[in-house]
Amino acid sequence: MSEWWASLSSLLKVLYCFAVPSTLILLLQTIFSISGFGHDGDINISDTSGLDGGFDVPDGGADIDLDTDIGTDIDTDMNGDVCPQGDVDMNIHVHGDFTPLKLFTVQGIVAFFAVSGWVSIAAISGGIPPFLGLPLGVIAGFFAMYGIAKLIQLSKKLVENGTVDFRNAIGENATVYIPIPPNGEGEGKVTLTLQGRFMECEAVSYSREVLKTGTQVRVTDLNGETLVVERE
Repeated sequence: MSEWWASLSSLLKVLYCFAVPSTLILLLQTIFSISGFGHDGDINISDTSGLDGGFDVPDGGADIDLDTDIGTDIDTDMNGDVCPQGDVDMNIHVHGDFTPLKLFTVQGIVAFFAVSGWVSIAAISGGIPPFLGLPLGVIAGFFAMYGIAKLIQLSKKLVENGTVDFRNAIGENATVYIPIPPNGEGEGKVTLTLQGRFMECEAVSYSREVLKTGTQVRVTDLNGETLVVERE
């Protein structure tokens, strides 16, 4: 063993010092993550959110609803020119499925060092010059980091899909099930499809008319878990 280590070049020794510990840590992280060890304590060795690079990549597109209410008064100046005066009330609602792709996590960085180290070692030991073997390892390491980040993103998306986020209802159409009183004087109920589920939700309206059963409405805002709706 000592003879084998002594026969290695300084570059290969450095690469082994990165690759071997990183591989052991990655294996431990995987084992602890599967077994659930460390989730009840103060330190979670399999934590995937330690170093977040802030790359928030939306998994799907976003829907944008633009509501514009323009009130204009017409006046004239000294020369008889028309001078419009008024105000614009603009509400923009953006909703969609945003699941962040966290690239720089602890597991991602460990995977980068492990994969890049072993690929570089294999390339240089196979006769490839170091100036080619090292970049090849770095590229492989980045692919490994991206793969880990994608797996974490997909796993979190599966968890999130099981929890109803009422913010996703903003901009969606619904049908009044129980009449909704006017001017926010009380709550009724609407039915709609939210996150693939057909749901019955509490709703309130600030319009001047009663929204009767069967009326088509649109969700414009959210008050806790109560939907704010208006006639479609």
